Amino acid sequence: MKFGLIAGNGSFPFLVAESAKKSGAHLSVVAIREETDPRIESVAEDLIWVGIGQLGKMISHFKKQGVTKVIMAGQVKHVQIFSGALPDVRMIKMLWNLPRRNTIALIGGIADELAKEGIELIDSTYFNQDHLAPAGILTKRKPNEIELGNIEYGLHIAGELSRLDLGQTIVVRANACVAIEAMEGTDATIKRAGELAKGKLTVVKTAKPNQDMRFDVPVVGVPTIETMIAAGATCLSITASKTLIFDRDEMLRIADKNKICVVGSSIETI
Repeated sequence: MKFGLIAGNGSFPFLVAESAKKSGAHLSVVAIREETDPRIESVAEDLIWVGIGQLGKMISHFKKQGVTKVIMAGQVKHVQIFSGALPDVRMIKMLWNLPRRNTIALIGGIADELAKEGIELIDSTYFNQDHLAPAGILTKRKPNEIELGNIEYGLHIAGELSRLDLGQTIVVRANACVAIEAMEGTDATIKRAGELAKGKLTVVKTAKPNQDMRFDVPVVGVPTIETMIAAGATCLSITASKTLIFDRDEMLRIADKNKICVVGSSIETI
């Protein structure tokens, strides 16, 4: 079977490509001109570049390659939708029929268009189950009472916000919400929180209670910890079994070195 990959930005597409190759799967890549790292060409068996709005071209490529299952990996910034990129006819029709243009609606619309052509959008962690965060404390240092309170409060906020399809990151200090992610992404949210209230920050990054693992799966890695260090954050809570950890050993090594605790929290607490 030949799988397709819609590659956004960051490391996730490379991780999928590497894991697919190890499993013996064949992968056909659609790279997004405004987002994908050009180095993707060095790991792709076959590849085509498309613009952010060229949905028809993407689907045509997958059909030509005989792809019936597709993985979406890597972020495509929401602001790209408003960047002035010219969508093709198929994308225009899809957007026109959407009641909203949030993450779930946009990617759900793309999944529906793929399905019309007999192409299934599947779990983005299909080849990378071993990179999902386990439950429990992942670092040498355990969270203190203040951090545990911040985590509990952050998870409560996340539960309230999940039905609104807002960002997955909440930054808390002393049981007060400092920053909530919108379109800017996790690292920018943490940075903004550090500018508002530097020091003793707890970062709570959550999956949605009904997280669709086909897209928008929470991701953390070395850049997350580095941004936390700069912002003065001391604790990171992530959703166990629903959050991907990139470069896990290095991420936890840097966290331990800087006395940052990382906790895999249960989604049932949200």
